[in-house]
Amino acid sequence: MADEVPAWAAWFSETASRSQEPGTPVVMLQGRAPIDVLTELLPDGDLSGRMAAITGKRAGAGLVADLSARVHGLRLADDVLAGGDLIVPAFRELDSAVSIYQNSTHSEEVGRGMLTAIGEFAQIAGWVASDAGLHDRAADTYRLGISAAREAGDGTLESNLLGSLAYQEANVGDSQRAVGLARAALEAAGPDAPPRARALAWDRIAWAYTRADDAQSTMEALGEAGTALAGPGDADGPAYLYWVGASELQVMEARAYTELRRPLRAVPLLIDVLGPYDATHTRELALYLSWLAVALADAREPEEAAATAARMLELSADLASDRTAQRARVVLASLESYRDVPQVRDLLVQYAGDLG
Repeated sequence: MADEVPAWAAWFSETASRSQEPGTPVVMLQGRAPIDVLTELLPDGDLSGRMAAITGKRAGAGLVADLSARVHGLRLADDVLAGGDLIVPAFRELDSAVSIYQNSTHSEEVGRGMLTAIGEFAQIAGWVASDAGLHDRAADTYRLGISAAREAGDGTLESNLLGSLAYQEANVGDSQRAVGLARAALEAAGPDAPPRARALAWDRIAWAYTRADDAQSTMEALGEAGTALAGPGDADGPAYLYWVGASELQVMEARAYTELRRPLRAVPLLIDVLGPYDATHTRELALYLSWLAVALADAREPEEAAATAARMLELSADLASDRTAQRARVVLASLESYRDVPQVRDLLVQYAGDLG
């Protein structure tokens, strides 16, 4: 057992008891409740049940493998469920992982593996909290993960956590601070990081510059992201990078063009991505449609924009996601100047309450 409790672990012990307020909307996925999805992805129940069995005992590589599998299950759940559905189980798993680390003995190698797993749990829990609109809690959780990743000596994971914090900062905070965090993520990854890790770091930099309205730096970062993805090294990298690929870079490029008011470049990219997109990833599909709707409005195609917005709003109506709720307001606001177009007017009347 460690002689001294790390600062990140002490912080977590003080704050982990916080949970989402009751009454969170329940989203059904093809007739299935979130608990059923989680049961399939985490078949052995929640991790807290393991704490008593391991307390005071020596943890081995098998436990590290179990933690890694569980955190990946949460990531897969996040693909199909919204933040409000996952906030409680995500933090429960993170809390349990920290407690197991604190209350077991382990070799140095196993300890590093457990710290890496804690960093990964913190990343997905922070992402879930951000999607639920709990931005301060998300930021604190990302910082917890950054400390764990540093203690484990895992620069690629530290980069992912810093990049996640930068992404949130770009969306709801200060864009210049976001640029600094995103560049720190690239530095943490280092030149020998897997291609997906470096591509993601450059992607976060591009978005931070987009939000700072720096078009030239955005385009340069997008180019670097593409170059990094095609670069030498482990093509897959850690499991948490599974979603980073050419399509994701294309989406970011389209979002940047939309934000920078270059819709004629954004629309073809988004249409290309959305064509084969997995419809079970409802939140991401709704978010991508929101960018397409705004780009179509900027391109002076109000009828198409209204049709796309209607689909986006229908998909996101029951999602427990602050991100889609915010994007819905942006989409409706982008259509206001076309209120004289019948399709737009009908949509604005139908969703008038969402403009408040």
